[in-house]
Amino acid sequence: MSSGTTRILDDLAKLMTDAAGSVQSAGKDLETAVKAQVERWLNSMDVVKREEFDAVRDMAIRARDENDALRARIEALEAKHAAGE
Repeated sequence: MSSGTTRILDDLAKLMTDAAGSVQSAGKDLETAVKAQVERWLNSMDVVKREEFDAVRDMAIRARDENDALRARIEALEAKHAAGE
């Protein structure tokens, strides 16, 4: 009788392992489907991607730095011109 019980327990353990694998696989499939749906939703809203935002932000920082440098040059030239008059 113990070998019959052992076999039943082995079969039950195999069934539980298979079920856990199926649940895990279904979870991954669900995650993939949800990510795809969210991406479609965001694309339909015309939301800017993080990489694009970062690129534009970096361009704005460089432009601001360049403007500051140009402002300093203009102020120096104006001061020089005013001193020469």
